[in-house]
Amino acid sequence: MTEATSTAAFIEAHRASTDAELAAALVEHAGQLALRMRAEGVGTDFKTSISDVVTDADRAAERFVADVLAELRGDDGVLGEEGANRPSATGRTWVIDPVDGTYNFSQGSDYFCSALALIDASSAHTPAIGAVHRPATGTTWLAAHGNATRDGVELGGLPEASLSESAVVTYLHPTSLADDEVRETWLRVVTGAATLRMQGAGSVDLSNLASGQMGAWLQHTVPDWDWLPGKALVEAAGGRCVEVDAGGVTWCVAGNPQVVDEIAGRLRG
Repeated sequence: MTEATSTAAFIEAHRASTDAELAAALVEHAGQLALRMRAEGVGTDFKTSISDVVTDADRAAERFVADVLAELRGDDGVLGEEGANRPSATGRTWVIDPVDGTYNFSQGSDYFCSALALIDASSAHTPAIGAVHRPATGTTWLAAHGNATRDGVELGGLPEASLSESAVVTYLHPTSLADDEVRETWLRVVTGAATLRMQGAGSVDLSNLASGQMGAWLQHTVPDWDWLPGKALVEAAGGRCVEVDAGGVTWCVAGNPQVVDEIAGRLRG
């Protein structure tokens, strides 16, 4: 089946789908498309650095999602990491990350996902829907109507824990480590954590956080496509997500309310 035929069949199968059903199906199809393409071999280009890469699979997966949305939600806006961009006539915008964790993906790691969020003008950047699919495990997380699920099972909520009891998932690029103000701001937080993880795919990190597998998430200067899908999941699971200006950058923080307040306080010094 060609890519065009596959897209046409998907569209016909989902003409009556709700937004939530469509979001889950889109990330599943896009993620599995990327996984198949990697198995066949994909080309890789560099964007801003040797670790900031884009592959043919990123582009194909985003094109698939954008083409489906053009047909099924044609008046809605689209914003994609790899350049898909359509203004909204409805106040609603679909935010697409076709492959989150592309460097991991390009190196053969299974720590990557496809992610999607739906935002509307009335809720600003509080997503109405968030969907994440991790192809290597076949796992799909979905946040909609205030509920968060993993493979259709409702998530049980985030455990209460302080920073000193929490595993913090974070990322700091080597160039940021050379920035004294950013580095020292980051260190004020991470030196208080029980342990740290740097795994390179924010939406997978946030999905695991929403599932109660991690304690908190911290990263600065995060694009909407890396933040909003997971933000929807964490909030629907009973967590809190905030943005804090500190050290000359904006930090995105997620976790249970207690740990988020503690991290925000440490960021501000």
